[in-house]
Amino acid sequence: MKKKKSFPLGKVYTLLEPGPVVLITTSHKGAHNIMTQSWHMMMEFEPPLVGCLISGNNYSFAALKATRECVINIPTVDLAKQVVTIGNCSGRKVDKFARTGLTPVGASLVQAPLLAECYASLECKVVDTRLVNSYNFFILEVLKAWVDPAIKNPQTLHHRGKGKFMVAGETIKLPSRMK
Repeated sequence: MKKKKSFPLGKVYTLLEPGPVVLITTSHKGAHNIMTQSWHMMMEFEPPLVGCLISGNNYSFAALKATRECVINIPTVDLAKQVVTIGNCSGRKVDKFARTGLTPVGASLVQAPLLAECYASLECKVVDTRLVNSYNFFILEVLKAWVDPAIKNPQTLHHRGKGKFMVAGETIKLPSRMK
């Protein structure tokens, strides 16, 4: 067995990225915005709760805090260039829909739009803000979920830091007590 070596603490996030990169859409004062986000986690099955960290410096932070709603859109690898473009500019200065060509679609329960090109979209409302002031951590409840049934094995992006992404690979099935 190979010996392990010390790893920089500032890069631990590259080992623990919890899930696919998502595109969070918000709508505030008549303006839609999109942000790239990867710091999120499932917290409960039913109702589905998602925890997500959004920097207080991020343009979407103020919109989410004010409106208490958003859509979590899950892109596939074919949207990788748009994902990076969205993550590398600010909605304060740029219309990210115009820049990326992504299509906003009206949601059924929230004002923020779904993204037509994404594999799945989750309409959410903020249900807990107790950790927002200390950690910029929002707890969201998924109110409605949408998925493209034509995509059977979505190849999602997983951020590894410094412009590196991993693409979700083969799906395998193992014995589980959950059916």
